[in-house]
Amino acid sequence: MPSNPVNVLFVCSRNQWRSPTAEQVWRKHPMVRARSGGTSPNARHTVSADDVSWADVIFVMEDKHKSRLFAEHRRLLENKPVHVLDIPDEYKYMDADLVEQLRQAVGDILGLE
Repeated sequence: MPSNPVNVLFVCSRNQWRSPTAEQVWRKHPMVRARSGGTSPNARHTVSADDVSWADVIFVMEDKHKSRLFAEHRRLLENKPVHVLDIPDEYKYMDADLVEQLRQAVGDILGLE
């Protein structure tokens, strides 16, 4: 378990359902500072260079999000862990199944409960 809070950026396409859900789920954890963004120009909040620089670790929902992040921010992503969660775009905001997947997968990777 980390000794200091970790800055975690969650990324999906439009920052509408999956990444805001992840941010909401993890922002209450005392060892996590959470943000979310999208890779699409039409996202509610498009991932910025500041977001990538701020993050200690990045979680993307699908491989395409990782590819898009690297296309836009390759230099900033050097030596920064980017994990693909393989969560498809079939959930609404705070869907119970989505929440459970995010708690389990992110918790396992970060070593948090």
